[in-house]
Amino acid sequence: MNFNTNEVLVTGAPGWLGLGLVHALVEGLPDSGRLQKPQAGLRVRCLVLPGEDGSVLKEISDRVKVVAGDLRDPGLCMRFCRDARHTVLFHSAGIIHPRRVAELYQVNVEGTKYLLEAAEQAGVRRAVVVSSNSPIGCNPSRDHLFDEDSPYNPYMNYGRSKMLMEQAVKGIQLGGKLETVLIRAPWFYGPYQPPRQSIFFKMIRDGKMPIVGGGNNLRSMAYIDNLCEGLILAAMSDKANGQVYWVADERPYTMNEIVETIERLLETEFGQTCAHKRRKLPSFVSEVARVTDSTLQKLGLYNQKIHVLSEMNKNIAASVKRAQQELGYAPAIALEEGMRRSLKWLAGDKPLAL
Repeated sequence: MNFNTNEVLVTGAPGWLGLGLVHALVEGLPDSGRLQKPQAGLRVRCLVLPGEDGSVLKEISDRVKVVAGDLRDPGLCMRFCRDARHTVLFHSAGIIHPRRVAELYQVNVEGTKYLLEAAEQAGVRRAVVVSSNSPIGCNPSRDHLFDEDSPYNPYMNYGRSKMLMEQAVKGIQLGGKLETVLIRAPWFYGPYQPPRQSIFFKMIRDGKMPIVGGGNNLRSMAYIDNLCEGLILAAMSDKANGQVYWVADERPYTMNEIVETIERLLETEFGQTCAHKRRKLPSFVSEVARVTDSTLQKLGLYNQKIHVLSEMNKNIAASVKRAQQELGYAPAIALEEGMRRSLKWLAGDKPLAL
């Protein structure tokens, strides 16, 4: 691992992905052939929301520095990027499930603009920016996979905010002062998960997990270390400058496979008694949720449960071939092992409690 700089900047920590990325930068990625060993002496500067506890980051290494700042404040973005000439910026901060729709645009679009403008002025060399599958929407059929040339078809306001963010990043790239790489990350999983992932596991254990439309729709997922590998390789590769890459596990999974894998692990390896039931719902339930979600969002409101239900029957799957060919991306962890590690992290040194 070599960034040709002694310091990197990270936003989005101590969030799920950001925290995983800081661990990867400081400790290396043991399952990645090229990135097993970290860059010696690398310093990591993290942007943390004012009032948020950054102690978990400082505990990783004394080379991790925490800077309080909010992406929505241009001055704080400038402060974060100060004296960062020739460094690399990993921008993983963003908002997925807001209280109000307006926050999606304030954080994901305007906040990213403020950050990259500050990075440009500070002389940062490259920004690796985390996007999503949502700007591209849903696959037109089950046998279709998105690639980097797939057209924009944003899903709801989150997708539109990430589309506008991508367009802003591409505009900054054209300016020629700051190198950029966009990484489209789908649904990710693994250690450092937020409470909503634990609720997901509990629903599966208790037989309350909804399966909409048969459960054979495909979803790309990214184990956290696989995603960190893609981000780091994008920062190091000359070829990546100005490019967009999908980064996910090697193949997509059906919703049935995801649920069955977690259920099996819970019961056979983590001492949980599972109900072996599903809440099977017809496909139109997701379509009703989609209409409801769209109506609420037009009023500026957001309901996480309705939004998630609206996607439950959708195919959202992409090919990672370009990242494999151009970056040398080689996702070593697939669904079963990734979920096993997620559950082990959740349990810690105690029996798993959901």
